[in-house]
Amino acid sequence: MENKLLRFSITFITAVIGGLLFTVLHTPIPWLLGPMAAVLIGARFSKVAFYWPVGIRDTGLIVVGYSIGLSFTKEALVQILSKLPSMLLMTVLLVCFCAAIALVVSKLTGVDYPTVLTGSIPGGLSQMIIFAEEMKGIDITTVTFLQVARLMMIIFVVPFLILGPLFNHTSPSSGSAVNVGDQAVHFSGPVFPNVILLAMICVFCAFLARKLKFPTPNLLGPILGTAIAGISGLHGPAVPPSILDVSQFMIGTYIGLLLKPEKLENKAKVISLAFLSGLFMIAGSVGLGLLLIVFYHITPSTSLLSLAPGGMDQMAILAHEVNADLSMVTGFQLFRLFFIYFVVPPMLRLFFKVGTGKMKKKPA
Repeated sequence: MENKLLRFSITFITAVIGGLLFTVLHTPIPWLLGPMAAVLIGARFSKVAFYWPVGIRDTGLIVVGYSIGLSFTKEALVQILSKLPSMLLMTVLLVCFCAAIALVVSKLTGVDYPTVLTGSIPGGLSQMIIFAEEMKGIDITTVTFLQVARLMMIIFVVPFLILGPLFNHTSPSSGSAVNVGDQAVHFSGPVFPNVILLAMICVFCAFLARKLKFPTPNLLGPILGTAIAGISGLHGPAVPPSILDVSQFMIGTYIGLLLKPEKLENKAKVISLAFLSGLFMIAGSVGLGLLLIVFYHITPSTSLLSLAPGGMDQMAILAHEVNADLSMVTGFQLFRLFFIYFVVPPMLRLFFKVGTGKMKKKPA
């Protein structure tokens, strides 16, 4: 017990230092990437084996799941339903484009395709890493590096594009757009007992999702529970930024322990190709965004933010900053989020199972 407490304390202190350092440096999502980087480096040089209970990570996932579920309002649902065919088409095209990039990266690096494919799925860093952890034969370290590299490319490149002179920052539909993001943030109802009821719903749904063997149940369960409760009329307050930072800290520290660079073969090649694949994903999003402009006569900033393969929170903040159609951006990002959470993992499981079956049938 004392040994575990010591290991946990050292891990905790190291992660806090990383979060504070990244905050001072004003890096994006500092309390996710900071602890991740600090624990990654600290674990390599410390004589004490770092330790972070999986229960802490699961708690962080429940908080994030609640926060995402709040965004799924009736207005967002109407937005999704009204543009469902185009959302489905664009999401499928984006995932297929990423799968094609993964195939090229797999050929160039020699890393098995299931690992590269899992690491290339857009917009699901935590979900795909946890999925990789659940699947046998997938290199978690490579998946994590690919996902983190993609996220960093999105975080740095997309704002540069959006805030640059190439994009029109005035949305023609901004006056009539439903500000879904703001609705998820501002809450005028009673905090108590709503927050208590929603907390119980999130925990129960996480437990139920685990029993039903959902992928990443501690994230998907609260998302579904909060979304259904919100649509039914039970609204909850937005999670304060400080609490979201703590939840990211819980998740980032755990992910940092999953990163094992010494097990990553051809480090320079894999990392460089990971960043190149991130650039190609952004280019593909811009190309698909041009189709959205033709379909709906929206601004380039709205189209790119709707399809950018990054986090919904970051894209919504950027949309608000440049006066893009926030309801459309949130609707597209939510649809892709749910598509990746519910459709992609079962498809990957089936794909990997069929691929493994074919390999076993090959004569020795």
